[in-house]
Amino acid sequence: MRNFIWSLLLFTSGILMSFSQTKNIEKGTYLSTNKGQKIKLNLLDDNKYELVFYTGGYEIKGDSLVFIKNANSENRFDLSFVNDKRAKNIKIKFLDPSYYSFYIGTQKGTEDIQYQKLSDIKTKLDPEWTKTDLEFEIDKADFLYLVYEEYDGKSNVAKYALPKDAAEITINYELEVLGDLKIAGFYDRKTNELKISEKGGKNPLVFQNEKDVQPVKTSKVTPLENKIVSNWTYPGKADYLNEDYGTGAAAVDSVASAAVVDYAVDPNYTKFDFKLKIENNLKKAIESTKEANNNKFLVVLANNKNKSAKESFDAFVKEQETQAGYNMYDAYNPQYDVFNYYLAGDDDKKWLKSNKITNDPSVFVLNGNGDVLALAKSDLSDKSYQLNYYGDFYRKLLRADAFVSIDKIFKNKKAADAELIKAFNKAAVLETSYDYDSDYTLDDPNSTEFVITKAAVDKKEIAQTWKKLIEAHQKDAKPNLYLAETIVKEIKNQGFTKQLFNEDRILNDTDYLAIDYLLKHSDAIEENREAFNNKEGETHTLGNVVSEISSALQQNIYISQEGASGEVNKEKNISIYKKIIALGKGNFESYRNYFDYLSQIEDKDGSNTNFLKEFSTYFDSNLASEKGSPVEKLDAIYSSLDPTSSYSYDGWNAFKDYHSNLCNSTAWTVVLKPQNAAFLKSAIVWSEYSLVVTKNNPYYLDTLAQLYYKDGQKEKAITTQALAVKYLNKDVEEVTASEIRETLSKMQNGTY
Repeated sequence: MRNFIWSLLLFTSGILMSFSQTKNIEKGTYLSTNKGQKIKLNLLDDNKYELVFYTGGYEIKGDSLVFIKNANSENRFDLSFVNDKRAKNIKIKFLDPSYYSFYIGTQKGTEDIQYQKLSDIKTKLDPEWTKTDLEFEIDKADFLYLVYEEYDGKSNVAKYALPKDAAEITINYELEVLGDLKIAGFYDRKTNELKISEKGGKNPLVFQNEKDVQPVKTSKVTPLENKIVSNWTYPGKADYLNEDYGTGAAAVDSVASAAVVDYAVDPNYTKFDFKLKIENNLKKAIESTKEANNNKFLVVLANNKNKSAKESFDAFVKEQETQAGYNMYDAYNPQYDVFNYYLAGDDDKKWLKSNKITNDPSVFVLNGNGDVLALAKSDLSDKSYQLNYYGDFYRKLLRADAFVSIDKIFKNKKAADAELIKAFNKAAVLETSYDYDSDYTLDDPNSTEFVITKAAVDKKEIAQTWKKLIEAHQKDAKPNLYLAETIVKEIKNQGFTKQLFNEDRILNDTDYLAIDYLLKHSDAIEENREAFNNKEGETHTLGNVVSEISSALQQNIYISQEGASGEVNKEKNISIYKKIIALGKGNFESYRNYFDYLSQIEDKDGSNTNFLKEFSTYFDSNLASEKGSPVEKLDAIYSSLDPTSSYSYDGWNAFKDYHSNLCNSTAWTVVLKPQNAAFLKSAIVWSEYSLVVTKNNPYYLDTLAQLYYKDGQKEKAITTQALAVKYLNKDVEEVTASEIRETLSKMQNGTY
């Protein structure tokens, strides 16, 4: 945690220094430009500031907050190209490389990669290091490699396909501010704080949730490959680290040569001989794309005015085949085969006109049904970097395809039931995006960038169609796994409603009917979901539906819609949880979410009696132990956890701590709320249990002491509170420590 705080302070200092040199600083919100790591600085009216970091997604699992790293942050090289057919060499402009370890490599075809260290180039061209940016030239090549070598031995290695006519390349590298942190959070009910720290770290920080997430700016140029390599090297690369520390030339040579054996290109390496199937007419090309799979697209070039279009098209296709072959290595892999290609001819002019494709040249992308998903006023010369599996452009096409498909299905009044389900599912399984509209329009009418198709869809019609679909399947003898997965996504606010309209919803009657469908078929879904998730050519992530339902109910309480909150469904949600338990499907995850839900909902009299009753039943059935150790019973529950559970990943200690904290926080509500006095005796048992599992915890001792005092066991209370004071340490906040000491004084002088 110390490193995390230190890097935070260093960066804060940098911000303040840069603003101190600016005239007329305005109050308001400022955003950083770090790709994948948006940082927001709020300058407030009362001369206060807020510095907010956010880099990815998150999941709420009970009291735990699980952070999901943003995959885009790994690609921190930002490239822009200038093309000129007359250029003999390529001019490189690397913006502010400073003293960091950057390398640049070039490769012609399958030849060996030729690397140079940027600092060596800079020393030759600018011995005094007087210039901020570095400008130099490289020979023409097919591929460009950029490497950032970190001090921990890991290196960010990115590979780019170079346009044939590339004349200038401007390169910028966005240094990661916080590094690859493994952070996690939990909600401390005793202090009402959300604490964030590195896993296993101390001195947690407290952050506020940011609802209006800003879209992350992505680079227009996407690498063909982007990976982190430990001990990255290449033939002839000097070991600068060992040289600096004087380990001797012999040692340097031995280390370098040992690493080269690992990394050097195998002379026997051969790529898979991959060939694209190029059809001789558009109809066949579309049919061939449709037959492949749902996630494949057809790229069409219309370039009738260019006499050498066929030659350029064939060369482009050959390059794509070569690159795909290297990615596949030694056998066909459909993962890298996501685009078919077709060169439009004279016979296609009528089709082009009817689809309003009038620019020449044009590049457009079709799905297997012949729908236009993207259009660019250009040829293929600068599009190779986008047309690969790795690129963000491919993800945008998947989204556009889902939108167009669902729109067409709704307009087709004769659409079959199975088609409707597949259309809903196609939209539901898309990756969550915070950048829904930025790629649909371009301000520059002469731009050569792709414009993504956006289909208009009617919210009411979609809701009505979905309702009829759910009602029609209530009597199914067997579950439809596509429907089940779509329901799960929808009730978790990750499904088609979120994807199409970027809205979160409070659960409605259709959702509860859909939940009944999942519960009815939960056993059959569980038996078949592994095979469903591994369906060839498709992507599915259907989890255990009982756990998914309980998680969705717990999360929905925080959703607001048209002035109402998820609390309006309190009785319905409680009935679903009780139904899960009554069916014997109450696993740990469902209980955990149920308790978290109930703890957030007060009863009408200000108590939380419903929660205490349910917890008492769970405690007596699962945790209390008249014979043997309570820890043994906990271990039995832990052994039965679903492998996908966060606690299965976080380990036994986190699982144990959850239960001791749960018992303490539940007992603490009896201390705080006089309306819960009927549970005083039970609360003492729960509090004592928390200290059996986690010994000498000052928070837990404080809770137990106050319960003893309220129960009339004053001497026992004072003794226990004295132990709470005794075990205070630097991890306890000073305000809380003062309160614990003050409580002891009040108990001792009779003023508690």
